[in-house]
Amino acid sequence: MTEILSPPAATPPAAHRHTPPIAAEARRPLAAVLAAVGIPMFMVTLDNLVVTNALPVIRAELHASLGDLQWFVNAYTLSFAALLLTASALGDRLGRRRVFLAGIAVFTAASAACALATDPAMLVAARVVQGFGGAAVMPLSLTLLSDAVPERLRSAAIGIWGGIAGLGVAVGPLLGGAVVDGLSWQWIFWVNVPIGVLVLPLVVWALRESRGGGGRLDPVGLVLASAGVLAVVWGIVHGADDGWDSAGVLTALIGGAVLLGALIAWEHRAAAPMLAPRLFRIRAFGVANMVAFAFSIGVFGSIFLLAQFFQVVQGYSPFESGIRTMPWTMAPMVVAPLAGLVIDRVGARVLLVTGQALLAVALAWMAAIVSVDLGYGTFVAPLLLAGVGMGLTFAPLATVVMGAVPEADRSVASGTNNTLREVGVAMGIAVLASVFASYGAYTDPQSYVDGLVPAVWVGAGIVAAGALAAALLPGRASVREPVS
Repeated sequence: MTEILSPPAATPPAAHRHTPPIAAEARRPLAAVLAAVGIPMFMVTLDNLVVTNALPVIRAELHASLGDLQWFVNAYTLSFAALLLTASALGDRLGRRRVFLAGIAVFTAASAACALATDPAMLVAARVVQGFGGAAVMPLSLTLLSDAVPERLRSAAIGIWGGIAGLGVAVGPLLGGAVVDGLSWQWIFWVNVPIGVLVLPLVVWALRESRGGGGRLDPVGLVLASAGVLAVVWGIVHGADDGWDSAGVLTALIGGAVLLGALIAWEHRAAAPMLAPRLFRIRAFGVANMVAFAFSIGVFGSIFLLAQFFQVVQGYSPFESGIRTMPWTMAPMVVAPLAGLVIDRVGARVLLVTGQALLAVALAWMAAIVSVDLGYGTFVAPLLLAGVGMGLTFAPLATVVMGAVPEADRSVASGTNNTLREVGVAMGIAVLASVFASYGAYTDPQSYVDGLVPAVWVGAGIVAAGALAAALLPGRASVREPVS
């Protein structure tokens, strides 16, 4: 997608110009704006991994298989990824706040459906709908925030936004474990319902309506992307169990690759491309998306397995397991806002290279020391290092993506970045779970460790590749610099 024929226009056509910024006197307090975009976004990011520490309990109560466990996470991330760009385009055309509100409502209703599920198929279906709602929340929260704050406060505000996003992702396993231990696994979904209902009037009051430059949809791109990603992930998920040379797996992998190739060809020719290939001519934007994709594959695939280590191997309860992951989960709360404050002085490249390198070292460290009788004290340092690395990733990535493109393209840029990141989450879980299944199993602690070690080594290698990619960012990543 980097072989683009023409750079983005400096000025969008009059019919599609971005809504003018809010006048200073019309702005709501920054705290209210951050709450209005941050609370829904926190719920959406929380549900990426909130089920991880609950998976052993859900597996027992719903009689779920390892494949079911993967789909409890992937059903959400895949449906999320499939509609992110469509939701961004709808927001530009129908009104970003209106679509944002609709997303919150759908996500809240689907959360209730997840809580009411009585078998794996019902839970997977409800998670799909949850992902549809989340797709309208995540990218538009960043676009609405960028519109609502003055330029001089934008980096700091995005840093806080990144801290909230990191908190949602990182606290998911802890909160899920606490809820499962104190109540039942259903309450990890019920908790979203009152929050979703209460935040709707806050959004109406704190955020104004706005529209952007992406007025047309790309249904062909949507179908090709959704079908291609689904086919590839299905093939990877089933490869270890059914055999990589089985007819079903080969058909899925080859068919998915063909569909994704057709997507790239179509997006270069479409009048209103879903993935906006012209934006990838901007070096900072293209590199930021490469980093986001590698980060999501390596980190979230590893978290999916590491979050279960303390329960499956060491016999702790879900809440006790969540407590033991706190060095990783709490660090982004502190580090991400600080990264947002210093990014204008040190540059995104320094922060992202450092963050990805710390994450790669932390994952490799964990893979090297993990064992059935590992003492927790030995695990604290790599967990903390991973948390710092995540905190140095969220805000700089968002700042680069939003600063590298023209203002009218921010919505589709945010949607593109979030799409690739969510596809990375699904691919990471599928790939690393497949590596795990090739070497280990849930049958006993040693078998789990046997599968965990090579899977996390693979995750560390992928994140290390992301660190190398981050070094390709221009020195000042906010400058729009086309790829040569």
